[in-house]
Amino acid sequence: MVGQTCPAGQQSAGSLPAAAVVAACALIFTVTTFWWLNARQGKLRSWEPHSFAAAVTPQLARLRFPLVLYNTGAKPIVVIDLRLSFPEEQRSVLPLPWTSTRDRLRPESEDGVRLPAPFAVSGRTADQVFLEFGAPFPGFVPEARDYKAVIEGRLGHRTVLDRALRRHQTWQPILSFTLRARHITEPGAYIAYSNKPGDRTEEELRKADAALGALLKTLRGAAEAGEQA
Repeated sequence: MVGQTCPAGQQSAGSLPAAAVVAACALIFTVTTFWWLNARQGKLRSWEPHSFAAAVTPQLARLRFPLVLYNTGAKPIVVIDLRLSFPEEQRSVLPLPWTSTRDRLRPESEDGVRLPAPFAVSGRTADQVFLEFGAPFPGFVPEARDYKAVIEGRLGHRTVLDRALRRHQTWQPILSFTLRARHITEPGAYIAYSNKPGDRTEEELRKADAALGALLKTLRGAAEAGEQA
């Protein structure tokens, strides 16, 4: 009888590690699921705009874009500041600061102008925003060609690298896209344009080449006159 009870005791003892493994896996799954659904820090994503509004004069530049900002994580993302940069241009082309937020793309007298202010994008949600960037010259003097543009943001949380280096929030790229400045046919007027490739006629492209070329000539003439003075 004693010999018959030993295998049963060994089987019961052997089943304890398996039960512990199952319980541990269940706990890990529960904690991971809770973190994923409620505490995961995501990223801010956006997509290339199909259109933009622009005004470029000897005094200032203004660019407005319709964007969708999507938070991939569970925690809200606070956007503290934004800017528009041109990483492939000369260092003299400084990033254009965020000047305002509007409620539509087409510039109008009543387009809901709001000065820059921090805002939050809730977890796993998408928000549409109309962001305007600009600065007085010299800042961005567009030629009739395509530009690589990057919208960067300073966010309310620090990245893993920021925490590792014990530094404050850095500028993080949110969106990289092609700005087709050759579509700007009337730089002196603040109006909207298509940003899709091949969406302008040859006549419109020639008009843009002439208009932006004349603007560059005017600015260079003014710069030379200032140097001589």
